[in-house]
Amino acid sequence: MKLAPYILALEILALEMLALALMVPVSATADSRVFIIANQPDGYGIDQCLADGEPCGASAARAYCRSREFKAASAYRRVDPGEVADSTPASTRETCLGQACALAYVAITCER
Repeated sequence: MKLAPYILALEILALEMLALALMVPVSATADSRVFIIANQPDGYGIDQCLADGEPCGASAARAYCRSREFKAASAYRRVDPGEVADSTPASTRETCLGQACALAYVAITCER
């Protein structure tokens, strides 16, 4: 029994499989960026929607991302003070008193 025809057939099969593997598209990883922004009270409640990650903040987050040439906002939420280095001088920090909360921050994740 001659093995040459079988070896040739296996080599051809291996080359075909390699060619098919090279033609399969590879998904690219999305380019994303997290923006930390001051969440100023706007009088309309958008600030709370963003901070609480509620659906009512989706339009504002999407608009923010699009204004920075990103396609969409994939997430938005309040940022805990321990998550970022504090760059605000102690003399200018404000605290929450009743409904007046200033210097709150939100993180908006934008995707290309």
